[in-house]
Amino acid sequence: MADDDSRNSATTTELGTRTAPGRPSATPAVPPPPGAAAPAGPRWLLGLVAVGMVIAALNLRPAISGLGPLLEEVRRGLHMNGTVAGLLTSVPSLCFAVFGGLAPRLARRRGAAFVVLGGMVAIALGLALRPLAGGTATFLAATMLALAGIAVSNVLMPVVVKHWFPDRVGSMTGLYSMALALGTAGAAAVTVPMTDALGGSWRVGLGVWAVLAAVAVVPWAVISRNRSARAPEPQAAQEAVPEQTAEGEAATEARATRRTPAGSTAGTGAAPGLRITKSPTAWALGVFFGLQASAAYITMGWLPQIFRDAGVSASAAGVMLAVTMGMGVPLSFVLPKLAARMRHQGPLVLALGVCGLAGYAGLWFAPAAGAWIWALVLGVSNCAFPLALTMIGMRSRSNAGVVKLSAFAQSTGYLISIPGPLLVGSLHDLSGGWHLPLLLMTALMLAQMATGLLAGRDRVIEEGR
Repeated sequence: MADDDSRNSATTTELGTRTAPGRPSATPAVPPPPGAAAPAGPRWLLGLVAVGMVIAALNLRPAISGLGPLLEEVRRGLHMNGTVAGLLTSVPSLCFAVFGGLAPRLARRRGAAFVVLGGMVAIALGLALRPLAGGTATFLAATMLALAGIAVSNVLMPVVVKHWFPDRVGSMTGLYSMALALGTAGAAAVTVPMTDALGGSWRVGLGVWAVLAAVAVVPWAVISRNRSARAPEPQAAQEAVPEQTAEGEAATEARATRRTPAGSTAGTGAAPGLRITKSPTAWALGVFFGLQASAAYITMGWLPQIFRDAGVSASAAGVMLAVTMGMGVPLSFVLPKLAARMRHQGPLVLALGVCGLAGYAGLWFAPAAGAWIWALVLGVSNCAFPLALTMIGMRSRSNAGVVKLSAFAQSTGYLISIPGPLLVGSLHDLSGGWHLPLLLMTALMLAQMATGLLAGRDRVIEEGR
């Protein structure tokens, strides 16, 4: 999952030059040649932007990954049924699809830094109000406020990198991605021990994360007042898409090396009249993206509860979720490169899917006895996210085509992913156990493998296939 996050879900003006999350630049930093893009601001401001990026990235997942280990206490405290709890785990996908799409337009009007500032304020307010909720509706509304801030900030981080660090896109993207992964895994691991240390109230344990978000407001308040921050990057903002964080470097390499017909439009605008909705490959990518996102959010929201119901302690269940989310750090470094060298990414899709099926089988037969193993293999399976983004970059010959395909696949995918976590909660309430939800998760994984095989074929959308 994302920790699904994830975990979208960075960039230069052209999608193809983005770098994979958690992946440091392989090229040593050297002064840019004459005429190359220069950093956009004085040294002190660039340092502040770098600090602001790290703190912002740390805040982009705790609202999600910190909730799972305490979900049982939240449900009990708010008298929340499984269906509503499932809705909580579906809300991130909805917010990423809805609010993330607004971010580029807002950035063109007010500048990326100002919108990121607003995002940090929304996260802080949402996380501060959530523990004060007296009922399910208020808790859900506060969660959506925090997730709206996460959605716009997540989309605009690549624009921030491009605007202030045009000569260090790879290294700064790697720094941001590592902080994002650390925030995801860290929240899952420390929320329960921190809650116990602060008296055992889930309200305090969840509310503490608002402090970190409030800290992130400070640097962005200063940055947004600087003159260079008020000149947005219209092109970069226009091309930013939800969760398109950075697997594009590998995809660029693939597009550069793949065989294309003479006179192809690689590196130029998309072919006039390209109908993305008429492409079977685009639909396969959209469905594959949605199914992997659904699996990620099911894992992030429900895996700790499955372990706890099997007899694992709350703190250990949180650490296991952190392990699952943390697997994305090393594998996001490897998978895009490997996928870019393959003409058909189907074998990778199958390998990740088999890991997911193995994890579900383990949760069915021995959820407590092999808990650490299941956490590891499900972490491997959740790395379908960077694979999906890499395939998006390989399914078009042009940068403009990739942008259009990415927007279509991700917006479609996040909408498709919404029902999955909700159904898991409903089926758990209906059956009183986890066998029925695990059957649903298995069916979704099989569908993910099938659509991934179609999406991984060596085709491009310009061919109308």
